[in-house]
Amino acid sequence: MENEKKTTEFYARLKEQLEGDTTWPAPYLYKFIVPSDASKIAEIEGVFNGTDATIETRDSSKGTYTSVSIKVTMNSPDAVIEKYLEVSNVEGVISL
Repeated sequence: MENEKKTTEFYARLKEQLEGDTTWPAPYLYKFIVPSDASKIAEIEGVFNGTDATIETRDSSKGTYTSVSIKVTMNSPDAVIEKYLEVSNVEGVISL
């Protein structure tokens, strides 16, 4: 329950910040770290199917994790947060 409250506060602050300093639609850069597993990376990429997303992946030096950077034009702060919430369903993902 405590984690859920922190998450809600985080997204409320993010929305406020995005509303204040960005004109929408605008490009947005998502960054995630996920255990190096092709199916997990595909899940993240799947969240952005049908968009103009540019997706780059890079393995960690030991190959245990993969960073996934996604640059995509989003229409609003709510749309940005919606994608974060969708990606948060991927097991082991860390949003940066």
